[in-house]
Amino acid sequence: MASVPAEILRIAFMGTADFAVPTLRALAEAGEEIAAVFTRPDRPAGRGRRLRPPPVKQAAEATGLRVYQPQRVSAGEGLRLLRSVAPDLVVVVAFGEILGEAALSTPRLGAINTHASLLPRYRGAAPIQRALLAGERATGVTVQWMSADMDAGDILLQREVAIADEEDFGSLHDRLAALGAEATVESVALIRRGMAPRVPQDHEQATCAPAIQRQDLLVDWTRPAEEVARLVRAFSPGPGARTTRDGDILKVLAAQAGKNAARSGGIPGEIMELTCEGFWVATGDGRVLVTCVQPAGRKAMSAADYLKGHRLPEGERLGL
Repeated sequence: MASVPAEILRIAFMGTADFAVPTLRALAEAGEEIAAVFTRPDRPAGRGRRLRPPPVKQAAEATGLRVYQPQRVSAGEGLRLLRSVAPDLVVVVAFGEILGEAALSTPRLGAINTHASLLPRYRGAAPIQRALLAGERATGVTVQWMSADMDAGDILLQREVAIADEEDFGSLHDRLAALGAEATVESVALIRRGMAPRVPQDHEQATCAPAIQRQDLLVDWTRPAEEVARLVRAFSPGPGARTTRDGDILKVLAAQAGKNAARSGGIPGEIMELTCEGFWVATGDGRVLVTCVQPAGRKAMSAADYLKGHRLPEGERLGL
């Protein structure tokens, strides 16, 4: 096979989730040669359980890029397809598969991954949510050289951003996705010029960001008000923090911790006061004002609209 000129890199892009779409588009707009896009297979979704294509597949097809959807890239047909593409570089963003050595060794220049945290902090599947849950004041993106260990590769480039006081998962996700796209385009340019650094991570400073489980979404009203509000923001607009009312799930999509309310005077989960903005709920330390909810089987609505259609007496307790 003829050698690839230094100024041209054949890229195999691997991504699945919404977070990866801005990077795919940015690479295409920058004129990079995207030889193929690998994404996860279509999955059943919704009440009808119809097959739904991943966001990256939709974006790639709209751009006219070749798309592959093997069950795995690290073995079998997926690995054969990757080798047939003969990429110089693999770019991975929110893909959903941990690549094995066979896949990582296929591109002649290696593989890079764009991760939504300042590594080595928050390695794992849910770095944005975990940073919000922890009350971090800053986060960012890291472009790393991929290694066999998850999110433990040498750092190529990092970009940091502040987390706003009332920022939720949706807004932070979108800001980091855009920042990750810029960082990835810059990283590919550095690799093409032979100027990409490799800075080892300080593994002793590593923290984990495991995938979100259903129990993580449950509001524990015995926790302090600030912590409850952080949990709501970490899962808004989706999948939504949740409590129960009369045995049914009630998602809490927006809530603010009360100021100067260290003592709410109520039992955790108790409805303390109804207002034109929503309703106050007592917590283990303080109280929160719930301003947006989603009842089971319904669309999201303001808490004020919820109160118009549902009787919610003061003194009732949520989460029972």
